[in-house]
Amino acid sequence: MSRATWYLDRLQTMSHREIGWRTSRAVASRLEAQTWFTRHRRLTRTDDEWAESLAAFREGVDRPVVLRRDRATQVAADNPVLTEDLMAAARSATELRFGYFGYPTVALTHPVDWNHDPISDVRWPDLPAARIDHRTSAGDVKWIWELNRLQHLVWLAEAWLITADDRFSSAACEQLDSWLVQNPPGQGIAWRGAFEAGIRAISISLALQGLRDSPQLTVARFRATVEMLAAGAHRCWDERSLFSSANNHLIGEMAGLAVTAIIFPDLPAASRWEHRALSTLIAQSDKQILGDGMGSEQAVGYQMFTAELMLVVAHLLEQRDGSAPTELFEGPLRGARLLASIVGEDSPPPRFGDDDEGFALRLGAEPTRTVRQHLSIVGAACGDADLCARGEPSLTADWLSDDFRLPAAASTTGPLPASFFAADGGLVVLRAGARRITMDVGPLGFLAIAAHGHADALAVTLSIGGDELISDPGPGSYYGNPQRRRAFRSTRAHATITVDGVDQSVSGGPFLWTRHAQTHVRGIDLDAGVVDAEHTGYTRLDQPVGHRRWLIAPPHCPDVVIVDLLTGPGEHHAQASWPIPPTMSATRLEDGDRGFLLTDPAGSPAMRLCAAATEELVVDAIRADEEMHLGWWSERLERAVPAWLLGTSATSTLPLVLATILQPVASRRRAPSVSPASGPASARVSLADDRITVDWQRDGAPCQIGIRTREYAAVEITIPNALHFGTI
Repeated sequence: MSRATWYLDRLQTMSHREIGWRTSRAVASRLEAQTWFTRHRRLTRTDDEWAESLAAFREGVDRPVVLRRDRATQVAADNPVLTEDLMAAARSATELRFGYFGYPTVALTHPVDWNHDPISDVRWPDLPAARIDHRTSAGDVKWIWELNRLQHLVWLAEAWLITADDRFSSAACEQLDSWLVQNPPGQGIAWRGAFEAGIRAISISLALQGLRDSPQLTVARFRATVEMLAAGAHRCWDERSLFSSANNHLIGEMAGLAVTAIIFPDLPAASRWEHRALSTLIAQSDKQILGDGMGSEQAVGYQMFTAELMLVVAHLLEQRDGSAPTELFEGPLRGARLLASIVGEDSPPPRFGDDDEGFALRLGAEPTRTVRQHLSIVGAACGDADLCARGEPSLTADWLSDDFRLPAAASTTGPLPASFFAADGGLVVLRAGARRITMDVGPLGFLAIAAHGHADALAVTLSIGGDELISDPGPGSYYGNPQRRRAFRSTRAHATITVDGVDQSVSGGPFLWTRHAQTHVRGIDLDAGVVDAEHTGYTRLDQPVGHRRWLIAPPHCPDVVIVDLLTGPGEHHAQASWPIPPTMSATRLEDGDRGFLLTDPAGSPAMRLCAAATEELVVDAIRADEEMHLGWWSERLERAVPAWLLGTSATSTLPLVLATILQPVASRRRAPSVSPASGPASARVSLADDRITVDWQRDGAPCQIGIRTREYAAVEITIPNALHFGTI
């Protein structure tokens, strides 16, 4: 896609006010690129005043101190295994060895060239940041941004506090010095965007605190660092993300601004910065994390990232003032409670939307933030013992547990629902024993661009115990592989229906959707395990198509039935996709059924997937396709491994019905009370007037579901008593 096309598509998502604001900022950035930061970063202080400022910083006067030696010693004693991982990461940082995302670890040259990406062998230009077009470069800008966030400096500061070994403080100071020389404010790719300045401000501010007792923190080094942070704070406010870009970027910018103001209160603008940042964060709390706890960006990774950015600020305020605005912990807390409800006791973490592995603050060496680590972090920061118990240990949780507690009345998660409908964010969870099913009935993403959402309306996932059977294939790529980026966010890659080979929503670029599919829930019966919903994504076709889906998962029945009804004029091709994780293998059924048998790594049967349609049904499977970039699975950004993408399809004059029966197979680990499905399912589906009928067999026993299409969630389920069970 050309730059001109992207800008035209982007303009479609903007209001007149936003266009005016962006135009004025673009002009100002171009005119001031050479002088703006220079004018704003110089602080009129004498050498003596800088010495006094450093002394106050060392003593922690009028500011909270997070990285303290006594606390580091206690955290290390409480977490010996995690601390050893931290020390290994700190030693790698002294050796200039870094690994980000799914890319291999690389060793940088000494001295570090902070603008060179050794993965792509691309050196980013030494130009004013506003003049660098990161979207068209041959390199992956995410890699160079991650390096320039300098989050590894916190590891070095922690390692120095734990060991008093000067090689860690020396490495931190030397790397910070070289970074300051090579990246003057406003110059180079590290300053491309206020968001990067905000995230970097958090890591540098906290690392500097950890080094405050080091004799290597000289007045000159302190002055150069604080002047850079002050310039970055100006950028965080003046270039903050507004209008259609006010997503997690705005939270990162305001968190960086708040942290700078709180840790360096003697900066002339600190009080004003803090007020502005807190006002914005408070106003954004309910917008970024919805009332039911769903992240507004429809992306689990960004929900956790946003919540932890808020908690960093709340933690600092709690240490300094004894309290923090309730909004800063209420949003993260309700989000964590929702995630805890989704994962339950042993279900896999939810996977939907983008995930760029962002850290608000890297106090531990884990390569990615897991959902259960996030639960322990929110629980520790908010004093919620239930969340801590549902999470897994992390150094970040231990650090943030210090001095920050919610009132006792608010500090318990309480019972978590088995099945529920998060109506604000549009997620249905149906749980029966060890079986968990989700269905996406929410919006595409947040704001007009929905940057991090995927075109996955009405997609379902299925897991039993800790095993994923049907799931989301993951983030794929951002900048490293544009074709993979396109495929992983497409409708075809998700467990829903693709019509005529096009996505439900219209893409205007890698982080832009210009037309959004709108979902509508017709009815939900949690007790019966029935979801009835539809979306408008294909009404834009020359011959408009409506897609309505019923998810039918009775809590007393081992089988799950998914029925898709396509209506409208003309002939169309409908493709149902079923992505399965790379741990599972798939072979076609050979007993007359249309579908697949899934087997686990040990070769044992895990699930039968049987399908039927009101027209001739075609069965296909894709694995590791290099041309379409389908049949891949991504556990981490910029890493993909082969995995089966199963499919069934039909071409017909509408209306058309496709029915899919998922028959999990028993195993000791999964579902001991469910007998294995044996013999053909003999699946059939018919449409007569306003009634859809699905017939199939399990273990030779006939089963039937009847759907009255003119009513909402009107499903009749006929299952022989012999197949009923209390829990899966």
